Amino acid sequence: MNQGIKTVIYPVKDIAQAKTVFTKFLEVEPYADQPYYVGFRINGQDIGLVPGNPEAGTTAFYHVDDIKQSLQILIDAGAEIIQNIKNVGGERLIASVKDKDGNIIGLIQN
Repeated sequence: MNQGIKTVIYPVKDIAQAKTVFTKFLEVEPYADQPYYVGFRINGQDIGLVPGNPEAGTTAFYHVDDIKQSLQILIDAGAEIIQNIKNVGGERLIASVKDKDGNIIGLIQN
């Protein structure tokens, strides 16, 4: 089952500076504050900051029950893998693809 987009990740050049801006803008403190990820939760929506190239663009992540099946559906439709299924801690799995139109689609399974 696809639960919809619940996580949006922004790659940023300066994670400390971006954390300050997003803390003020969102008016909440981050629930996760690590050098590799700063996460905010607003009304059930996760907003994440990661070190990276902002030109790579923001990625919206769909929360799914079966990441392998969801990834296969996208591949069968012509998408190409950007990030194959990867465990990012606990039982959280992520993956991302680029569809035929060049859109990046992220997947998360908890």
